Amino acid sequence: MRESSLARFLLLAYVLLVAYATLHPLSGWRDPGASPLAFLAAPWPRYLTGFDLAANFLGYVPCGFLIALVARPSWPAPAAVALALASGGGLSLALEAAQSFLPARIPSQVDVLANVAGVAAGALAGAIAAPRLLGGGPLRRARVEVLETGAWANLGLTLLGLWLFAQLNPATLLFGAGDLRDLVAAPVGERHGAGFFVAVEGAVAAANLLAVALLGSALARPGAPLRALLAGLLAAALAVRTLAFAVLMQAEHALVWLTPGAQLGLACGIVLALAALLLPRGARLALAAMLLMAATVLVNLAPPNPYLAATLKVWEQGHFLNFNGLTRLVCALWPFAALGYLVLLAARRGRDGSLG
Repeated sequence: MRESSLARFLLLAYVLLVAYATLHPLSGWRDPGASPLAFLAAPWPRYLTGFDLAANFLGYVPCGFLIALVARPSWPAPAAVALALASGGGLSLALEAAQSFLPARIPSQVDVLANVAGVAAGALAGAIAAPRLLGGGPLRRARVEVLETGAWANLGLTLLGLWLFAQLNPATLLFGAGDLRDLVAAPVGERHGAGFFVAVEGAVAAANLLAVALLGSALARPGAPLRALLAGLLAAALAVRTLAFAVLMQAEHALVWLTPGAQLGLACGIVLALAALLLPRGARLALAAMLLMAATVLVNLAPPNPYLAATLKVWEQGHFLNFNGLTRLVCALWPFAALGYLVLLAARRGRDGSLG
């Protein structure tokens, strides 16, 4: 089995996401007046819900899985599982203890136990799947035949994974990313007609779709089926978007994101992407960077969309408050990370012509 930089990148990203979600909203820090580990000896919580237990369990399954994948090439399966349990359990305990300093969070030993159970399940799955994912199995061969290998390519795949994760935020326009206004100030704008917002959403969706398609195409090997890869990426993004609306809002609102502006953006973005895929790789990188900048500027200058606000009135965040804060942060920062990656990738290609 070969070591995978993709697993390491994904693990780092996942740990950062888990830390942010656990400590959200990261404000109001104060001295708890007791040991941050005092919750371990506290009485069992009076109220336990199946949702909380499932969320804590499922939230750490990927963590255990990725730790096992990272460790498995150098460690036997039992040792990789043990390492995952120790490191994943330590992460859960440290974050739960940090919640003692936040007045809005309540640390619980039950949460730690559910987290450790999730780590164990993920680690067992990762140790079992490692030979197929990291060895010479069909998945590994298919990936090597279609996509570039090496740390730079794996970093790009991690960015695409984070882009898919950002689609779980229903409070944004389709594929709209980089909106910093909620992080710095409340958006204020004048009234406009419906046609204006249709055009804005269409432009944002088309520009981001084209930029992501070009970024993804830069990770493919020469001769790879770019159109099929684009179709798969787009299908995954729309499936994630639909799932987000169905779960976070209500099942009957699963397709409410498919507004006239979103339809316009999808149609234009697909047509333009199919044409742009014919460009040389260097031109694709430059065009992707320009589109990301233009779409991000447009998102931040566009006035608040009252039609989107009306749709979100049925959104009751409830248990998903921390998760939604996490997706909003990823959505806001993603284009800037992608832009930096594209600049570095273009410089690296100009120097040695490879991603490895």
